[in-house]
Amino acid sequence: MSEWIVIVGAGAVTFLARASFIVFADPQKFPRAFRMALAFVPAAVLAAIVAPGLAMPSGALDLSMANPRLLAGIAATAVALKVRNPLACIGAGMAALWGLQSLAG
Repeated sequence: MSEWIVIVGAGAVTFLARASFIVFADPQKFPRAFRMALAFVPAAVLAAIVAPGLAMPSGALDLSMANPRLLAGIAATAVALKVRNPLACIGAGMAALWGLQSLAG
């Protein structure tokens, strides 16, 4: 029973700490530079999630051209820059990954 109290307590503290910025803070009082920087948070978080999976597929840094995930990521990035369509980017990246993995065996 005490484990559940700790889990619920930790969840409540985390929720209240995050909600306090939404509930109690007035976004219009934030400095302009801070509000502009907030626009880049989603892209930075996505990059932080995706980059280790591309550059470290086995847990160690692998920037070689033998890394199919890295090559597929480069292909997906090229398609994203050219087409500006998220579904095309995902499709091209997955097709490149599956093709490179089948070539590698």
